Amino acid sequence: MLLVGMASVATRGQTAPKAGEWPTYSGDLAATRYSPLAQINADNFNKLQLAFRFKTENLGPRPEFQFQGTPLMVNGTLYTTAGTRRAAVALDATTGEMKWMHSMDEGKRGEEAPRRLSGRGLSYWSDGKEERIIYVTPGYQMVALDAKTGDPVASFGTNGVVDLKIGLDQEGLDLTTAEIGLHAAPIIAKDVIVIGAAHREGSAPTSKTNVKGYIRGFDVRTGKRIWIFHTIPMKGEAGYDTWDPDAAAYTGNAGVWAQMSADEELGLVYMPVELPTGDYYGGHRHGSTKGPESSLFSESLLALDITTGQRKWHYQLVHHGIWDHDIPCAPILMDLIVDGKPVKAIAQPTKQNWLYVFDRVTGKPVWPIEERPVEKGDVPGEWYSPTQPFVTKPPAYERQGVTLDDLIDYTPELKAEGAKVASMYKLGPIFTPPVVSKWDGPRGTLMVPDVTGGANWQGGSFDPETKMFYIFTNVAVTTLGLLPPETGRSDMLYVRGAARNPNPAPAGGAPAGGGGGLAVQGLPLLKPPYATITALDMKTATQAWRIAHGDTADNIKNHPALKGLTIPRTGRPGRIGVLTTKTLLIAGEGGFATTPSGRGAMLRAYNKATGAEVGAVFMPAPQTGSPMTYSVNGTQYIAVAVSGPGFAGELLVYKLGT
Repeated sequence: MLLVGMASVATRGQTAPKAGEWPTYSGDLAATRYSPLAQINADNFNKLQLAFRFKTENLGPRPEFQFQGTPLMVNGTLYTTAGTRRAAVALDATTGEMKWMHSMDEGKRGEEAPRRLSGRGLSYWSDGKEERIIYVTPGYQMVALDAKTGDPVASFGTNGVVDLKIGLDQEGLDLTTAEIGLHAAPIIAKDVIVIGAAHREGSAPTSKTNVKGYIRGFDVRTGKRIWIFHTIPMKGEAGYDTWDPDAAAYTGNAGVWAQMSADEELGLVYMPVELPTGDYYGGHRHGSTKGPESSLFSESLLALDITTGQRKWHYQLVHHGIWDHDIPCAPILMDLIVDGKPVKAIAQPTKQNWLYVFDRVTGKPVWPIEERPVEKGDVPGEWYSPTQPFVTKPPAYERQGVTLDDLIDYTPELKAEGAKVASMYKLGPIFTPPVVSKWDGPRGTLMVPDVTGGANWQGGSFDPETKMFYIFTNVAVTTLGLLPPETGRSDMLYVRGAARNPNPAPAGGAPAGGGGGLAVQGLPLLKPPYATITALDMKTATQAWRIAHGDTADNIKNHPALKGLTIPRTGRPGRIGVLTTKTLLIAGEGGFATTPSGRGAMLRAYNKATGAEVGAVFMPAPQTGSPMTYSVNGTQYIAVAVSGPGFAGELLVYKLGT
């Protein structure tokens, strides 16, 4: 019992949040997304009522329909980013009254940024005297505000602003057009702000070159750059020999666009690195043949000293990635007992539906990760890693790869039609390579999980008391086909694309030669469920349970081909973060549907031990930002961002009805 208690305290992020507060994006520096609050429980969840709702449509020149933020709550104030101009906003945490708002009109720099809209959050810092809010604008500028007034901190950078396109160790960056930005919230530990980078989505890059996504640490008081880490190493730096030298010079990306986590006791910050330019063709960035690692530090979990930026360890999860399996979310600190011994662990959720678990001090796998041979493709000019890392424990939390048994099977007719669609594509296990798309086949490689995962930026949640890990997962298939780019569109040899029918039907006629895409009569090509929540018991590295999350979509319930059939709940895809409390697992549905209360979605609560649903309350739109919880004056609240097509972003805040 003493060991468990000590582990729980340590995993809470070392500097434990005050009771009832939510001071960082993930609740704590350990990225657990856990709160010990218990006022809202299985017996009363259905009694939740809206305490207030904060509408965001006027925080920018246009309404925002992708509100992905998670607010913070400190000292009775909610802080969030919101709106198409990414305003930072402070609200009274009990009434929703706005205390202050700050935004910057960046003109063309913001309007043409690669990462626009409100982003996913901001950061809070205090030394007991000063309180600051730190956020990053769409145009990649870091702003420091007085947390009480919203005024820029004059002593930080230049009048409260640090231009993040300066000091990137890359010459000639245009401050307006350089394609680099950030959706994630910065992480602050030991008075250092650590900033990552995001770029445009890389399915069809215009060039094999791009801005490099280097990572930097800044002094939280002055905004001065303290250190920089080159995720694409320079000559003479560790990892440079895993690159073709020419490619190391011109290749871009390899940033950290996801959330990070930190262990202040160890003095380490942990960062999930994405892959280099481009996402599905690596023929311009050949890797090394000296060992399994290729093009470091791409698709690696990286541990750096918080105060110096010095690399302490790394582990590459994908070698020479060509599947867009960049690491999408914060790794989670877990203090576990393995084979009777305490382990300071760190667990990285991934798009490929594996949870990679390491000793966070040394970087060594807690359970074996095996290098296994994988298929070599035949795309001209491509270079293929002969092996990839395979996680042995815990088990994958969702499906990997595609076989005929994974296809739709509601009826024999639909199953046969699904097999016909799949016959035009290449099927195989995880790490099956993309192919050059041909109309007569294969038109592409069918991949599960699809290019967005599996898990994505929402990440997972961990209960430090029970040692249970929870994660939402989309279950969808995508096709990876490659084509030469259209003339003048890119200097890449291949980009993602699909071959066209050489004999298209005349206007008004039936499609020539079949087709149909990855659907069967408008139904998903895969069998359900289409969205799940999985619980992994980290004491034993085994699956505890898995459920379909979200009611069945209207188009499936009402489909004529399924009339008379009993369809179990299929789950609804979305970008769904989960929240764990003392007694509940909480998550909202993705996508609009018909509910007992009208068009909208439900916020659902589950028994943490079994996955049984224990309550649900109505939301007017689907969840698009990860939920959080807090307490003020003895009252517990749950806040969640919602939005969707035709529904501008709102922050909904619930409490128990009186």
